[in-house]
Amino acid sequence: MSEMAMSFAALAGFVVGAVAVLFYRNQIEGPRRAAKVEAPDPGALPQGVASVLAVLPSSAVVLDAHDRVLRASSAARAFGLVKGERLMAAELLALARQVRRDGEIRESEIDVAGHKFGQETTSFAVRVAPLGSYGQVLVLAEDQTERRRVEAVRRDFVANVSHELKTPVGALSLLAETIQDAADDPVAVTRFAGRMQHEAARLTYLVQDLITLSRIQGAEPIPTPGQVAIDEAIHDAIDRCNTRAIAKDITLATGGAEGLRAWGDDELLVTALRNLIDNAIAYSPEHTRVVVSVRPAGDSIEVSVSDQGIGIPEESLERIFERFFRVDAARSRATGGTGLGLAIVKHVAAAHAGEVSVWSKEGSGSTFTLRLPAFGGTAVPVQPANPLEAAR
Repeated sequence: MSEMAMSFAALAGFVVGAVAVLFYRNQIEGPRRAAKVEAPDPGALPQGVASVLAVLPSSAVVLDAHDRVLRASSAARAFGLVKGERLMAAELLALARQVRRDGEIRESEIDVAGHKFGQETTSFAVRVAPLGSYGQVLVLAEDQTERRRVEAVRRDFVANVSHELKTPVGALSLLAETIQDAADDPVAVTRFAGRMQHEAARLTYLVQDLITLSRIQGAEPIPTPGQVAIDEAIHDAIDRCNTRAIAKDITLATGGAEGLRAWGDDELLVTALRNLIDNAIAYSPEHTRVVVSVRPAGDSIEVSVSDQGIGIPEESLERIFERFFRVDAARSRATGGTGLGLAIVKHVAAAHAGEVSVWSKEGSGSTFTLRLPAFGGTAVPVQPANPLEAAR
């Protein structure tokens, strides 16, 4: 049993125990304290039960002997489990009737139509237990949707990483065997050694991107944020991409406002900008331009990277920032792309309390815009300290 399931079971056990104690005190000890008591109402909650249910973080519902809802938490109604005096989930109602018949506690997992935050379905871990001796039943439901989504993402990530690592590793192994067989052919050895260098570089980039992504995807705040000169960050990012741009005769140009400073981590921002520029170069034809522009936007700074490349199909725009997603897988692998660059940009933006967006049209190119918080809360140029520098 998972740690979360054990915690849920412990919580449910505590609630059932607390309710049972309250019921016992109310129904059994009550008559001993009073000389004359009224007969208990089978349709009423034991004293104190409502107070216990009110503090539960999970969805809680109490049914009477006729399946009528006596008490439902606000979470149960928000998720659509309860409407009026009816329990809407047929599976939960069936479990409640079974528990009422045999008195055994039951646990299960169910999916119901989503009524919260636009979800299509909501997954619940449920625990149903008898309550008292008048046919009342307690239903506890814990939302497991996010946990399942995270588990699915983790499984996909592991599968994708395994696949991406197998390709260069397998290629290196095959090339090594080929070189061994062609030891007497210097031309073949040179050609295959070049291919080995290419695959080794691809493997290096993949491992580096995985390390970077794992470091920033936890959505934790930046440990030591400070002011980052956007001009210098762009210059460093372009400098790291110059070799690839020259190989395709692509001009890297800059424009827009100067002297702006953002709040964050300079190395992470350079990494994000480098990935955006690398992506623009990879998907641009030869003899074109990639432009990096900056503009102030109130309390933020917007850095845009525009290319004249192949563009992105409309149906792919929503997935473009997913890990290992490629619009053109063949082109990405041919250029040594890992499929992690835009995912890294997204997480860097999130770590800086910013965002990244994309505009694209097939055949016309794309523009990626990184929006970052301005240092000092207002995006204004920093004036040089030396008047002579300002004059220049």
